[in-house]
Amino acid sequence: MGRRVLIVDDEPYIRRILSFKLRREGFVTFEAPSAEAAEEILGDEEVDLVLLDVALSTPTNGFDLAAGLRRNAKTEHLPIIMLTARGFASDVLRGREVGAAGYITKPFTAEEVIRRVRGILG
Repeated sequence: MGRRVLIVDDEPYIRRILSFKLRREGFVTFEAPSAEAAEEILGDEEVDLVLLDVALSTPTNGFDLAAGLRRNAKTEHLPIIMLTARGFASDVLRGREVGAAGYITKPFTAEEVIRRVRGILG
């Protein structure tokens, strides 16, 4: 069985395309449209990495979810790659502060994301 990746993005198209491309590369994927749905999946499934949109259109944004994952003993070790349309230096710094292993700005290619995922997971 492949490495397990959780894709958290409120844009269905982005979730679908990343999930499709990652599955073609042998990964197992889970999709969540919100931080709350992501927390539910993480409560039920073992995941190796989280692809996390910064600007979720839900009460909890990506930075807050990442910080919460770092405070939880079950998920504190999970590598997180932040996805965002905002490439401001302050956002990159904030991503690092909440423990992100990487930061990819939109628009991106699925191949770029796969390279980054492979780089972190080996």
